[in-house]
Amino acid sequence: MVKIRLTRVGTKNQPKYRVIVADEAAARNGKFLEIIGQYNPTIKPVFFKIDKNRYDYWVSVGARPTEAIEKLLQIT
Repeated sequence: MVKIRLTRVGTKNQPKYRVIVADEAAARNGKFLEIIGQYNPTIKPVFFKIDKNRYDYWVSVGARPTEAIEKLLQIT
Protein backbone atom coordinates (compact mmCIF):
# COMPACT_ATOMS: atom_id res chain seq x y z
CA MET A 1 0.00 0.00 0.00
CA VAL A 2 1.18 3.51 -0.78
CA LYS A 3 1.17 6.17 1.96
CA ILE A 4 1.48 9.95 1.95
CA ARG A 5 3.65 10.76 4.95
CA LEU A 6 6.40 12.94 6.42
CA THR A 7 10.12 12.28 6.23
CA ARG A 8 12.54 14.21 8.39
CA VAL A 9 15.33 16.33 6.96
CA GLY A 10 17.36 19.12 8.54
CA THR A 11 19.95 19.21 11.28
CA LYS A 12 19.93 18.29 14.94
CA ASN A 13 17.35 20.34 16.88
CA GLN A 14 16.16 22.01 13.65
CA PRO A 15 13.70 19.57 12.12
CA LYS A 16 12.20 20.13 8.70
CA TYR A 17 10.01 17.64 6.92
CA ARG A 18 9.14 16.69 3.36
CA VAL A 19 5.71 15.39 2.42
CA ILE A 20 6.41 12.27 0.38
CA VAL A 21 4.59 9.44 -1.33
CA ALA A 22 6.17 6.10 -0.40
CA ASP A 23 5.42 2.43 0.00
CA GLU A 24 4.40 1.74 3.59
CA ALA A 25 7.14 -0.90 3.95
CA ALA A 26 9.89 1.64 3.17
CA ALA A 27 11.89 3.16 6.04
CA ARG A 28 11.02 6.66 7.25
CA ASN A 29 13.98 8.18 5.42
CA GLY A 30 14.19 5.45 2.78
CA LYS A 31 13.00 5.16 -0.80
CA PHE A 32 10.06 7.24 -1.94
CA LEU A 33 8.08 7.73 -5.12
CA GLU A 34 7.64 11.51 -5.12
CA ILE A 35 8.10 14.62 -2.98
CA ILE A 36 4.87 16.62 -2.98
CA GLY A 37 5.38 19.17 -0.20
CA GLN A 38 7.29 20.70 2.71
CA TYR A 39 6.64 21.33 6.40
CA ASN A 40 8.71 23.45 8.79
CA PRO A 41 7.35 23.57 12.36
CA THR A 42 10.23 25.63 13.79
CA ILE A 43 9.32 29.01 12.28
CA LYS A 44 6.36 31.19 13.21
CA PRO A 45 3.91 31.01 11.55
CA VAL A 46 4.38 27.33 10.75
CA PHE A 47 5.28 26.73 7.10
CA PHE A 48 3.29 24.04 5.30
CA LYS A 49 3.15 23.78 1.52
CA ILE A 50 1.77 20.93 -0.56
CA ASP A 51 1.15 20.49 -4.28
CA LYS A 52 -2.61 19.95 -4.15
CA ASN A 53 -2.83 18.59 -7.71
CA ARG A 54 -0.27 15.84 -7.00
CA TYR A 55 -1.89 15.10 -3.62
CA ASP A 56 -5.30 14.69 -5.29
CA TYR A 57 -3.76 12.48 -7.98
CA TRP A 58 -2.12 10.13 -5.48
CA VAL A 59 -5.28 9.89 -3.37
CA SER A 60 -7.27 9.10 -6.51
CA VAL A 61 -4.99 6.15 -7.35
CA GLY A 62 -5.24 4.72 -3.84
CA ALA A 63 -2.58 6.37 -1.65
CA ARG A 64 -3.61 6.93 1.97
CA PRO A 65 -2.45 9.98 3.98
CA THR A 66 -1.21 9.44 7.53
CA GLU A 67 -2.93 11.08 10.50
CA ALA A 68 -0.25 13.78 10.68
CA ILE A 69 -0.82 14.78 7.06
CA GLU A 70 -4.59 14.85 7.54
CA LYS A 71 -4.22 17.16 10.55
CA LEU A 72 -1.87 19.49 8.66
CA LEU A 73 -4.30 19.66 5.74
CA GLN A 74 -7.15 20.57 8.10
CA ILE A 75 -5.11 23.40 9.63
CA THR A 76 -4.31 25.02 6.27
